[in-house]
Amino acid sequence: MNKRSLIKKIVGRLTEELEVYFRAARASRTEATHEQSNAENKYDTRGLEASYLAHGQSRQAAEIQAAIAAFEKLEPRKFGAGEPVDVGAFVELESNGEKAAYFIGPRAGGTEVLHDKREVLVITPQSPLGEQIMGRKQGDILKLKLAQGQNQCLVTMVV
Repeated sequence: MNKRSLIKKIVGRLTEELEVYFRAARASRTEATHEQSNAENKYDTRGLEASYLAHGQSRQAAEIQAAIAAFEKLEPRKFGAGEPVDVGAFVELESNGEKAAYFIGPRAGGTEVLHDKREVLVITPQSPLGEQIMGRKQGDILKLKLAQGQNQCLVTMVV
């Protein structure tokens, strides 16, 4: 498992998302300040709505920038046999014969990347799933509380 490569892919995906937010924020800002967005009466809120949208997109872009910085600072480390799950761990869970791969990241939960021909989902320790697997070890059996109910999983890998 080349974690440096995985982290690079996560940063690449976040950089792509950042560009999308920057373009959207610029477009919304342009619309908010365009002369045709001036209110024609007290019920015309087009310009105000575009301004709120631009502000929200700028905040999301700032969040992604912070996530990129956090991943760039993250030192990849190998977790030894019997070591508990922590930030920077690659974790594989198996449930009903199906395996799922996760990377415990400092931020950007929900980001998905393709690594070594498999989908890897970034989760954070603060997420519901992250809270339940933090501190667990390879071979542990978990009873995960998910939206669909309870599910039993085996921690098959922590590296």
